[in-house]
Amino acid sequence: MITARQFKSGFAVEINNELHIVMESQHIKPGKGGAFIRAKLKNIQTGAIVERTFRPEDSFHRAYLEEKKMQYLYKDHRTYHFMDQLTYEQLSLDEKVVGETAKFLKDGMEIVGNFHKSNIVEIKLPPFVDLKVTYTEPGIKGDTAKGGSKPATLETGAVIKVPLFIGTNDTVKIDTRTGEYAGRA
Repeated sequence: MITARQFKSGFAVEINNELHIVMESQHIKPGKGGAFIRAKLKNIQTGAIVERTFRPEDSFHRAYLEEKKMQYLYKDHRTYHFMDQLTYEQLSLDEKVVGETAKFLKDGMEIVGNFHKSNIVEIKLPPFVDLKVTYTEPGIKGDTAKGGSKPATLETGAVIKVPLFIGTNDTVKIDTRTGEYAGRA
């Protein structure tokens, strides 16, 4: 058991029988009234991010997450297949569990799986991935890096905005936390 006063970024806690990750927490002592904790929490099951306030003495069950290095193997229909890099066990996940991270998954990519009570609850990609542009409109002579942007389809099927000078078959670096172009690879 931990109290809201002990919240730190990255802690996993159970609130109303749902697993949440503490993204931020702030202890606030207003001029009038009692102190309170304002926390930004990510619901692991739904992916929703909520801000809630708690009394400092509110207590919660701390959940422990085990991180395992895994490798993405392939996708068939609505199922993604991964392999634990230590035990070589294969794990199949429904696309609902993989969620938004699927648009940047590339065959053979190393990821981190967070497990709670031997069930996978979250997949974390590396902060940056290099992906090939499979289609984008051709650039026009005179396009510069300071110009606008255009949509580009990546090898994983994701569509992102890239600078005008990026062409088909270029490899780009993507920030997986924001889903935005981060540079040429």
